[in-house]
Amino acid sequence: MTSLKRLKLRHCTNCECVINGVWDWVVECAREAAEEEPAMRGILDDVCLSRNSLATSIAARLARKLSRRDMPRELIEPLIREALAEDQNILSQIAHDLIAIVDRDPACRTPLEPLLFYKGFHSITTYRISHWLWKHGRTIMALQFQSLASEVFAVDIHPAAVIGCGILLDHATSFVVGETAIIRDNVSILHEVTLGGTGKEEGDRHPIVESGVLIGAGAKILGRVTIGTCAKIAACSVVLENVPPHTTVAGVPAVIVSDSIPDNPALDMNQCLCD
Repeated sequence: MTSLKRLKLRHCTNCECVINGVWDWVVECAREAAEEEPAMRGILDDVCLSRNSLATSIAARLARKLSRRDMPRELIEPLIREALAEDQNILSQIAHDLIAIVDRDPACRTPLEPLLFYKGFHSITTYRISHWLWKHGRTIMALQFQSLASEVFAVDIHPAAVIGCGILLDHATSFVVGETAIIRDNVSILHEVTLGGTGKEEGDRHPIVESGVLIGAGAKILGRVTIGTCAKIAACSVVLENVPPHTTVAGVPAVIVSDSIPDNPALDMNQCLCD
């Protein structure tokens, strides 16, 4: 895909255009990869080259990853296809996630790489299916998908949590999200982050993360606190209070160390405490 086409894709506001553009990009990369690495032809055929859409490709990849004896691929794949067919918004979110990963992760060059290999992408996408099941009253199956993702990816996201699009979950290991947590669009999160509660109270008890936030590795955000737009949470911080927009917090417990963050830290991925 040419640089101009990629630029147009990143700024396209039409959901169908984004989905189809990402799919065309994936197929182009899969064909090149099959030529370069014939030993990968089997998985590339199964996940990409024999498929006719991003939806069927996603369903095939997740089913391969999540299946086991008591939840075979033949059961999982149709469920994922059903969710993606009934709610086009899920597929749009997935496409924006893939674009976000390519844009923000310097180790990622094409959307084929996260689709095949990145468990952060796989776990967020599995959550999206479980959330759809949860909203449709299929709570037991939603919890089954949550359990499978926890076992396979070491990521635990409650199906009732609300997560927007354009999410980068980098490395992903030990990422935990509680039932009433909310993550808005265009947020970047590293591994070992917890969005948790502070006890056994019911109701809204987990964090709200606004758009543009960057959360460093190992950070713990506990309770119904709000992380303001374009804030930055330093690695290994423990956040127990609201964080104002465009500020950096660090420490245990976290305190404000900068109140003049420019632009968007989630997109910049600059984890330094200095501005």
